[in-house]
Amino acid sequence: MSRIPDFPKPTLISVNGIELEVFEAGQQNIGNPIVLCHGWPEHAFSWRHQIPALATAGYHVIVPNQRGYGNSSCPTEVTSYDIEHLTGDLVALLDHYGYQDAAFIGHDWGAMVVWGIALLHPNRIKQIINLALPYQARTEKPWIEFMEEFLGNDYYIVHFNRQPGIADAVLDANTTQFLRNIFRKNMPPAPPEPGMIVIDLARAEAPVGEPLMGDNELAVFISAFEKTGFMSSINWYRNLDRNWQILADVKPIIQKPTLMIYGDRDLISKSANLKEFVPNVDVVSLDCGHWIQQEEPEETNQVILKWLEQ
Repeated sequence: MSRIPDFPKPTLISVNGIELEVFEAGQQNIGNPIVLCHGWPEHAFSWRHQIPALATAGYHVIVPNQRGYGNSSCPTEVTSYDIEHLTGDLVALLDHYGYQDAAFIGHDWGAMVVWGIALLHPNRIKQIINLALPYQARTEKPWIEFMEEFLGNDYYIVHFNRQPGIADAVLDANTTQFLRNIFRKNMPPAPPEPGMIVIDLARAEAPVGEPLMGDNELAVFISAFEKTGFMSSINWYRNLDRNWQILADVKPIIQKPTLMIYGDRDLISKSANLKEFVPNVDVVSLDCGHWIQQEEPEETNQVILKWLEQ
């Protein structure tokens, strides 16, 4: 990974049969842990603006590259990326530090994992702060079938599952261009185009909107994905139906104190029934797109710290 000044140096920690690359700050605040979970196609580095603020506020900040990312293990089996493995890694990380529970913050897929911890390991999570991805209630049909019916077979998550390997190869061949094109902000509103959005982004020569970050920051993501390729992280999506099976008998209501942060211009829809499933939720919307904590770092930090103080 390209070294960035002031970003913590990583440690490789063995947990749950794999190794996680973990970045830490605020070690002087032992006993007050907060775990930050990145999304796709991201990296622990996506929390660079939150780490110092949380450490200063008195937290022991623990930021893993989750399995399939960065210098963490990238198992070859698709099923190694189901919700049991992903949540199991983070529970094992708490065990490693000797913590019974922690506050968790998740963005995008990281939010999905945090919701998963609350469902599968509720005694290990103290508070939930999730960005961008609201709680996804279990549908009557398996998720991929449900998405295929409503969103079509070109919808990127359906495509990842029905045509495995195709998107992965396109992204691997266009890593820099894809990451440059996806990490944008202030996108002009436009109707959805036909085609497979992720493949189209990887092939687009001219990005829209404004860059989310400087070239030296983008280089961290590029070097990480040049090392791992994209298959291991896309395999998270290839477990959605397996996760649907795993969660079949799990009580779907999450009682933990929760903060849900939306970007008003995100393509991910806000939940209409979040309170039904997460009764103790507070909701905040910021004027930004999908990359909330990187687009509006100061505002995101203020919202998070104010909520945690309550």
